[in-house]
Amino acid sequence: MDSSRPSLPISGFILTLLGAILFSTKAIIVKLAFGATHTDALTLLTLRMVFSLPFYGVAALLVSSQKANVRMTRPEWAWVALLGLCGYYLSSLLDFIGLQYVSAGLERLILFLYPSFVVFINALFFKQRISGIQKWALVLTYSGIAIAYVGELVLDASKPGLYFGSLMVFLCAITYSVYIAGSGKVIPRVGANKFTAYAMLAATAGIFAHFAVAGNGQMLAAGRALWGYGLALAVFSTVLPSFIISQGLKRIGSNNVAIVSGIGPVSTILQAHFFLHEKIFAAQIFGTGLVIVGVLLLSWQRKTVAPPALA
Repeated sequence: MDSSRPSLPISGFILTLLGAILFSTKAIIVKLAFGATHTDALTLLTLRMVFSLPFYGVAALLVSSQKANVRMTRPEWAWVALLGLCGYYLSSLLDFIGLQYVSAGLERLILFLYPSFVVFINALFFKQRISGIQKWALVLTYSGIAIAYVGELVLDASKPGLYFGSLMVFLCAITYSVYIAGSGKVIPRVGANKFTAYAMLAATAGIFAHFAVAGNGQMLAAGRALWGYGLALAVFSTVLPSFIISQGLKRIGSNNVAIVSGIGPVSTILQAHFFLHEKIFAAQIFGTGLVIVGVLLLSWQRKTVAPPALA
């Protein structure tokens, strides 16, 4: 045994596993809310941020009051706001719209394409070379998605809006990858906690503005059952996992967090089977395995400073 290599605390792996499972509950809660209340994506997303806002507001105040606080320049404020709007407003809205049409398991698989998009963005805009192992990882990832998607088509070919919903989730993965790639350039300057808190606040402002213009206020006021789903989304699939994953990052590092977070699609598929009665089929299992292997290879190859939270 190599005694020179520091051991990693088991608590870090347990926390990361718990955080990844909690993140994976988002699609389940959203699908349950759509089925029980017949709400729309914007209203549900607004409620999610209503209950999340106090937590991130307090976090922003605490971070800004610390001695180690870094004062951001105007361009940095602009980048934090734009990335927040892209990653947690636009991306989340596209995801919620997509979940109205596709299964929770398929949504999580398509979303897991975002690391591959980060690789492409870094190659195109930041001139980072795509290595040989990354190319193989991309082949595995997209092959897995194709296999799982074909299996989904065989099972739900007549499902209305399947292609539209898939496109929305696909665009969600793209916009979230822009957030991840951009955050990798901003976080080293302003700090992860401050960036996350203010990016979330910017996204919340965008969502509230959108709802004020186009939202259904009557549904928000009359749909009492909605508030329970909004609270569950905020606490169990947004706030708690984001802080838990941050603690995992401190203990075991981003590469190990990325590896453990590979449980996400599996967790979603199992939860969707038990809570939403979605069928588990062979193509889905095989495709999921390929996607997870591909994403893990990509995660090993890039040093990410942002938590692998998904929309």
